[in-house]
Amino acid sequence: MEKKAQANPDFVNPIDPDKIAENPHLLPYAHQVGSAVIKPEDQGKLKGRALSAMSQQTDMQLGQIYEQMQLLASQAKKLQDRKEISAFIYQAEMRFEPLINHTYHLYLKEESKYLLSLIAPESWGRSGAHLTFIASVKLLADHTWDILQQNPDIELQELKS
Repeated sequence: MEKKAQANPDFVNPIDPDKIAENPHLLPYAHQVGSAVIKPEDQGKLKGRALSAMSQQTDMQLGQIYEQMQLLASQAKKLQDRKEISAFIYQAEMRFEPLINHTYHLYLKEESKYLLSLIAPESWGRSGAHLTFIASVKLLADHTWDILQQNPDIELQELKS
């Protein structure tokens, strides 16, 4: 530009040199009439929206983890119950050999004496009046017992004591 000014000494640039940007793409505002409008953002709004989105996302993930914890806790309880019922059954009086995938019924006969039977609680009639139904169980391949139905009035942990 200085060469042009030297070549044509009569030329006077009408634009004030203080108002010319050397790097207009770095300006925080539009530098031409046809440029896109650039508005400064309210930082509080931006941070508020980001914080709200982050909070919603983490709450959703915490909810998923909580549901997974509940599922794991229920699976652990079920496994613990299987272990306890298996211990009661292997202490019980059995007059037959239990077969895998067959259903049997556990009763409390007298104080801390158990009976494993083929007869369901509703099939006893009067002769089963002295028995307290504990659970209907099925022998699994690993020789633990799956609880199919449990007496709601009896808690397995209470039977241990």
